[in-house]
Amino acid sequence: MMSKIITVLLAEDEPSLGQIVKESLETRNFEVFHALNGEEAYEIYQTNSPDILVLDVMMPKKDGFTLAKEIRQENKHLPIIFLTAKSQAKDVVEGFEHGGNDYLKKPFSMEELIIRINALLDRIELRRNYDAINIGNYIFNYTKQVLSFNGEIKKLTHRESELLFHLSQRKNEILDRSFILKKLWGDDDFFNARSMDVFISKLRKKLKHDENIQIVNVRGYGYKLIC
Repeated sequence: MMSKIITVLLAEDEPSLGQIVKESLETRNFEVFHALNGEEAYEIYQTNSPDILVLDVMMPKKDGFTLAKEIRQENKHLPIIFLTAKSQAKDVVEGFEHGGNDYLKKPFSMEELIIRINALLDRIELRRNYDAINIGNYIFNYTKQVLSFNGEIKKLTHRESELLFHLSQRKNEILDRSFILKKLWGDDDFFNARSMDVFISKLRKKLKHDENIQIVNVRGYGYKLIC
C-alpha cells in the first residue's frame, strides 16, 4: 500500500454505523469525511478531492447510484465502493452500470472493507504506472492504448496494445513466443503464430519514426524490443 494518508469519502445515512466505520478507518491511518446524505457527500467530494468513495446506496436527498453517476461525469477513474443491504443480482449490475468498482453487502466486517479499499487503490496506482511507458522517443499509454511521437498520437487496437506492453516490459530481452501466443491468442498453433507476425509488422510500422527502435525476430525463441 501507498505511504501517503488516504482520504475516504464515506456517505452513510445511519449515524451510528457511519461513526463506527469512520473511527475504524481512522485508527488505520485513513482520513475520513463522513456525509449523512447524497447532497452533502457531493459537496465534500467537490471541496476535498478524496482518494476513494464508499457510498451507501439508499440515502436521503440523493441516493448512492445517482451520486456516483454524477461524479463519473467529472471523474472516470476515482474508485467507488457501494454499501447496500440489497442482494439481488440486478442491484449489483445496476451498481456497476453507475460507475461502481466494487460492491459490499451489509452487514460487513471492517477488515473486508479495508481489504477492498486497499485492493482498489493498489489497482489504480498500478494503472497509473503504465500511463507513460517510454519506448525510445515514443510514449506508450497502455491504459488509453495510444502511442505518441512528437505530439502525434496513434490509437492502438487492444491486441496491439497488449503485445507492445509485454514487449516493453522486457525491453532488450527475448519475449518468449509460446508464452505470448498462449496469453494473448489462447494457443500457440501455426495460425495464431502467423497472426502474431502480422501484429508485429503493424507495430514496427507504428514505431518506424525512431530509427533506434527495433522489434527483432529471434528465430526459434520469440521477439525482442530493442530501444
